Parts: sequence; C-alpha cells; structure tokens
Amino acid sequence: MNQNSKKYFAEFIGTFALTFAGTAAIVTNAKTGVLGGVGIALVFGFIVAVMVYSIGHISGAHINPAVTIALWLGRKFNKKDVAPYIIAQLLGACLASLFVLNILGNDLSIGATLPKDGNYIQSFFLEIVMTFFLVFVILSCAIGKMEYKQFAGWAIGTTIAIDALFGGAISGASMNPARSFGPALVSGNFSYHWIYWIAPITGAILALIIYRLIEPNSKK
Repeated sequence: MNQNSKKYFAEFIGTFALTFAGTAAIVTNAKTGVLGGVGIALVFGFIVAVMVYSIGHISGAHINPAVTIALWLGRKFNKKDVAPYIIAQLLGACLASLFVLNILGNDLSIGATLPKDGNYIQSFFLEIVMTFFLVFVILSCAIGKMEYKQFAGWAIGTTIAIDALFGGAISGASMNPARSFGPALVSGNFSYHWIYWIAPITGAILALIIYRLIEPNSKK
C-alpha cells in the first residue's frame, strides 16, 4: 500500500470509527436510556480524540469533508487529495451505518441527524455555529505553534462534546457531512439532509476566514 492509499484508508477507518461509535451510542440510548444526551456527547468527543491520536500522523485525521475543504482553502492541504479524502470519509460512514443497522437495529434512523420538530432554520444556523467552533479549534491546532498540536486530540474532542451538549438535541450536532450521510443513506431518511452539507461547509469556511484575520502567522 503506497503512502496515498494509507492516508485514504486512515480517513476511511477514522470516519468509520466516528460514525459507528457515535450513532451506536444514539441507538443504544434509544433502546436502553442509559447514556442520555451527556453520554452521547462524550462518546462523540472521545472517539474523535482517540482517532486524532491514532491516525493524525498518517492522514491528519480530518474524518470530516468540511474540515478537508477548510484545510484545502487554507492552503494546508493538497488539492489532489480533496476528492479521495471525501470519498473515503463517505464510504467509512456508510459502512459504519450498515454495521449499526445490522448489529443494533434501525432505531432513530440509525442515528440520522434531523432538525427537532422540523425547525430547519434553527438547525441550519446552529450547525454553522457549531462547525465554526470545531474548525476554528482545528485550524488553531493545524496552523498554530507546535505546543498546541500536542493537545490537538483533546482540544478537538472536547469541542465536539461541548457542541453536542448544547446542540445535539436540536440539530443532532453533526458538524460533519459524512457523519450525516452514512445514516441517511442506509436508513433511507434524507429529510432535511441538505442542512448537514451546506451548514457545516459554511461554518468551516467562516472559521477559516476569521482565523486568518486574527492569526498573525497565517497567510493572508
């Protein structure tokens, strides 16, 4: 396996882990009630932190198309790798959802992200804000000083957990088109799915713009 293939496979594995652990937590909670919103938020945060430390040195651990796009626009990622990364992320999420479906069942559309009470406007803007926070932290770790990078996994994982704590019950706290695409495709529930592509990518681009405005060492 060449270096490019290793990077793509790492993204596949990382997104599989994120989608499987996170949506399995949602389905398990629907069946048992043992985790609650806090437990689900922690599962998402912890699995991302673990994956950053596990595959970060191989692929950068984007595991999120919005992150890949933001890093590319910020000139921290090679254009030729954008499409393969996103494809790997989507495939990883879809396989994870198939596993969840066959192991745990179809409760809550396998953890699909859906706006509460159909309030798509509320969820749309909430997803923008949450993804802004996430990508802003990622950019700080990716572009910032070396000492920041040592804590990247926990900084990113904590941000995801915080976002999920205040936004999970409203929009599903996706912040990630791949994480939303897998459950949507496998469950066949694409209701309001556009939110979970447009809003995270918009939030990621806004984070890049603001970060480059305030970071003195970034390229303008």
